[in-house]
Order: sequence, then structure tokens, then C-alpha cells
Amino acid sequence: MGSWLRSFFTPAVNWVSVHNLQKYGAILNSFLPGILANEEATKRSLQDATLQNVEEVQKIIGYHFNDQNLLWQAFTHPSYDKDCISYERLEYVGDSVLNLMITKQQFSKYPNLPPGLLSPLRAANVDTEKLARVAVKHSFHKYLRHGRPILTRRIQSFINALPEYPLHSHGLINAPKVLADVVESTIGAVFIDSDSSIDITWEVAKTLLEPIITPEMLQTNPVKKLHETCQKHKLKVRVVDMWSHDGSFEVFIDNQLRGKGMCHVKKEIALNRAANKAYNEVINMLSVGNMKIANS
Repeated sequence: MGSWLRSFFTPAVNWVSVHNLQKYGAILNSFLPGILANEEATKRSLQDATLQNVEEVQKIIGYHFNDQNLLWQAFTHPSYDKDCISYERLEYVGDSVLNLMITKQQFSKYPNLPPGLLSPLRAANVDTEKLARVAVKHSFHKYLRHGRPILTRRIQSFINALPEYPLHSHGLINAPKVLADVVESTIGAVFIDSDSSIDITWEVAKTLLEPIITPEMLQTNPVKKLHETCQKHKLKVRVVDMWSHDGSFEVFIDNQLRGKGMCHVKKEIALNRAANKAYNEVINMLSVGNMKIANS
């Protein structure tokens, strides 16, 4: 060793003697079995939790998987781990299968309904909000594996808003897409695991989707309600579409701004929100007008 290199290492060699190194090694060796035991215990605990979660979800959906990895994959968000196999492919399958099954069910159940009425009925049963409600109803969110705390907050906000709209809000509340995704991925997992059986998959999906929205249950969307009310009372409605610019719509009633709604994700939701605000304004305006007439 060169003199300059020896001079560099000499203080460290003098400071940590051979005796001290042996002593520290003995101390580390005494801790090592405990560390390894704790690691093994942690692994066993995680494995036990995984098995318990799989069993619980299988009971919820009423289906026992031949390949339980499919179910675990169905509940894994892409953010969970950079190397994880997420639910995205199963969601893709589930989305297509669910639309087919609902179409088939409605075609048989409502032989007299034209496509113009069947389409909104199908949409109401498979859109993001409906499926997010399904996920909450069956506690799917409790088993979702993800690595984004903001998702937990969004899910909780959605749950808190549900009592105001027991059936459907037409986009007036923010439904986290992740909740709808996990329902579709679960349906996709059942479809794949059951060897592509539509009948078996429908039995699972039908139970999850209850109550399936019927024509009688289908609420009039805010845009239709607004136009019907304004037509009845001879009020002029003008809708300004600014969605491509800033994700918003504005609704003017007799040239007065009465509602503005925003949603950057989906144009229809922005429109519904604007129409709903305008509708509520119109109802309040008509109520005040009627009170003035009654008091005069």
C-alpha cells in the first residue's frame, strides 16, 4: 500500500481495533436471528391477510376462483407497485363483457323499447357512477391495493355524498373511476376464470348490480328537466358550450346566467351540472314568483 494511501486509512484502522470488530460482530449476530424471525413473521402475516381478503371477496361476489391470482390482480391498482400486474387488462375485458350482458338482458326484458330508450337505460347501469356505487355497496374499496393516498380521500368524499342521491346523480357528484374500474376488473376476472362463460359471469354481475335500474327508475336527467320546466313556463333557455376551452357549460335563462357546471373528464357531466344549477335557480325563481302573487 502506498504511503499516502496508508496514511489515509491509518486513523480508521487505529480507531476500530480487531477486538472491537469482533465485539460488534458478536452483537450483530445476536440480533440477526430476531431480525430474520420478525421478517418471516411479517411475511406470514401478509400471506395470511392476502388469503383472508381473497376468501372474503369470494364470499361477497358468490364465486370461487380456480385461479385466485386473477382475483388478486383484479384488485391491484397500477400505483400499487412499479412491477405489479394491475387490473387494467381485466378491466378492459370486464367493460366489454358487462356492456354485452346488460344489452342482452335489456333486449330480452324490454321487447317493445326502441334503441333510443334502451341506450340511456344501459348507460345508467354501467356508467362510472353506477359502478362506483356498486363498489361501495359491496365494500370493494376496502380490498383495493394502491399506492396513492389521494384515492382514499376521493373515495371517502364520494361515500359521504351518496345519501343526497340514493339512486343516481347524473354526474352531479364526483365518482372515482378507480371504483368503477375494480368492478369491471372483477367481472373480467370471473369471465376469464370461468372459461368465458357468459351465464356464470352474469350470475355474479347481476347480484353485484342490484338494484338494476329499470325504465321506471330512470330519472330524468337535469338537461331534460330544465327544458321541460322552462317550456312549460315560457322561459327561454340558452346553453353556451365552453367545454373544449375550460371544461365548462353556462346556462342562460331569459338572458340571465343561472347555472355553470364544470367537468374536464366528461362533457355530459359538465352539461348536467350546469343544467342542474339552472334548474334549481328556475324552481326558486318560480316559487318566489308564486309567493308574491299569493301575497298580493
